[in-house]
Amino acid sequence: MIFTNGFTFSNFIIDVFSIFMFILWFWLFITITSDLFRRTDISGALKVVWVIFLILLPYIGIFAYVLTQGRDMAARNQDRARKARDELRQVVGYSIADEIEKLDRLKATGSLTEDEYKRLRAKLID
Repeated sequence: MIFTNGFTFSNFIIDVFSIFMFILWFWLFITITSDLFRRTDISGALKVVWVIFLILLPYIGIFAYVLTQGRDMAARNQDRARKARDELRQVVGYSIADEIEKLDRLKATGSLTEDEYKRLRAKLID
């Protein structure tokens, strides 16, 4: 059956590849289902359809979701990260005005060039 030829390098490579593909599929499945259940723009019925599709046709379902929702999935992840960062800033007491003041001090002492100052300030404001 599987080991009729004994332990060979090709069998080892095939096994490693199979394990890698399973881990990749499992990671993508968890990522997609977490994104799917966090979404508020679709109904529960559509979520159920996606879950059934992911379970019945695992690889095709994952590829279909990534192809159809990949860009929006990335945008939702960025929005979640931005909200988490803003909430953390509120808890810690961080304010953008304080950071701009620190940048002004660094620029005044000569630690930052004008280009660095403009880039960092624009990053803070965004």
